[in-house]
Amino acid sequence: MASKVGKVVSVASSKTIVVLVERKIKHPVYKKYITRKKKFYAHDENEEASQGDLIRIVSSRPLSRLKRWRIDKILEKSGEDK
Repeated sequence: MASKVGKVVSVASSKTIVVLVERKIKHPVYKKYITRKKKFYAHDENEEASQGDLIRIVSSRPLSRLKRWRIDKILEKSGEDK
């Protein structure tokens, strides 16, 4: 089962969060590190994640048109609480 670690950037939808995953790759010619970013839609059944949290998501069956991931664990809560 594939997993990724990212930061929650949106909790606007019901039971859905948007997670931004960043990874660093080395440029094949210039050998400098480049940051690649991608957003994933993840299922949050209990609506426990908040914006700014660091979470781990795991792949799952298709839950909707865009959701293919679900929350595995909240690794770090954000500083501000709503």
